[in-house]
Amino acid sequence: MTDDDMFFLPREARESLARAPDREASAGRMRVQVGEVWYPITALDEDGFEVALNLAPKLRGLVEIHEGPRLLRSALIVAMDPVGDVMRYAFKRTTAPRTTAPLDYERTGDLPSGYLGAT
Repeated sequence: MTDDDMFFLPREARESLARAPDREASAGRMRVQVGEVWYPITALDEDGFEVALNLAPKLRGLVEIHEGPRLLRSALIVAMDPVGDVMRYAFKRTTAPRTTAPLDYERTGDLPSGYLGAT
């Protein structure tokens, strides 16, 4: 929202928006969820990720990795050795999130593209 757009808002709304956290700065944040606890990720690659050593204990097991509200993957992890002030975690297995519901049956390729109603 530009300053020109803010001019047309009531004073209370402008003050409220000024106090709100910056959504663009927080939307791209990478984080790992372990149970109900979230830890910020400092680095992520295809082999694993890093978390600040003073924030996270030695994590292991099944975790979820998020970018903002979007789930990137579920992963089974193991703790590696600390490197400086970060703890490195390696992926044993990763799973991409589903975009569709699982099917209870096999879908064949010869499905009709639509149905005509009776007249």
